[in-house]
Amino acid sequence: MAICLAQVAERKGKFEQAKSYRNTYYCLQEFIEHNGRLHGKYCKNRWCTVCNSIRKAGMINKYISVLANWPECRFLTLTTRAVPAHQLHDRVEEMFEVFQKIKNKYKQRFKREAGAKLVGVKSFECNFNHKTRTYNPHFHLLVKNYDMAKILNVEWLKYMGKEKAGVAGQQMRRVKNVERDLIEIIKYGTKIFTEPDLDKKSNSKISPYVYVSALDNILTEMKGWRIFDRFGFNLPKTTTTTEEKVVFQCDKWLYQPAIKDWLNQDTAEMLSGYNPSQELVDILKHKLDLQSE
Repeated sequence: MAICLAQVAERKGKFEQAKSYRNTYYCLQEFIEHNGRLHGKYCKNRWCTVCNSIRKAGMINKYISVLANWPECRFLTLTTRAVPAHQLHDRVEEMFEVFQKIKNKYKQRFKREAGAKLVGVKSFECNFNHKTRTYNPHFHLLVKNYDMAKILNVEWLKYMGKEKAGVAGQQMRRVKNVERDLIEIIKYGTKIFTEPDLDKKSNSKISPYVYVSALDNILTEMKGWRIFDRFGFNLPKTTTTTEEKVVFQCDKWLYQPAIKDWLNQDTAEMLSGYNPSQELVDILKHKLDLQSE
């Protein structure tokens, strides 16, 4: 996947982006094992599934204790009408600007004691529709109560206008399981796999496709934006400590693409024993579309 993304970026002349994609290919290529613990170098790119999983776990641990104290919490989706690739940049920029305007408006009202401050967390996501060749950027939010969700819904539609956002596209519901919904809004910025049946009307077992060029467009537009953010509150302060240690006896593991596993450089032992499913093999061999966008 990373190599395909790099090839697409190079074709488009985005050589720095291609370099970042290739860096992901080498994420955790080597492990050092000492006292039963594995240590490696991470790429820390937002499209890396390994680094993203670590980041998500950290976010859940930081935010769950705060959101658990919001008994009237609401899940909200703010979206716009789908756009073609050449309009995606302007639409994403406008969405972030509009949300900032809404936040600032109610922050000032709160300072004048003329209204409540908006409190919540927000994540940005963008999906690709392979049938219409359009992109659907949107925000998912968890806000403190119904009134805040209603304000955001109304203000969003007002600022975006009928041409860019319709009432039917927005969603709002009560949160019954805070942890589940928190995981839902931070789990990804875009779906890697695109289902062949977007309407889910059939029971088809056809493997999903990966539209690599469209995925690159989305990842490019996410660059420079805070994909997950909080507003109206601060997190409890925490302290972390790090320790450096020099070790002289350790095992070195190196990833070998041919066997899809890490190999101990001294014993030739394999680390994980992982065998990819036939569906995944089929996707990576036959379902990577590098042109459609």
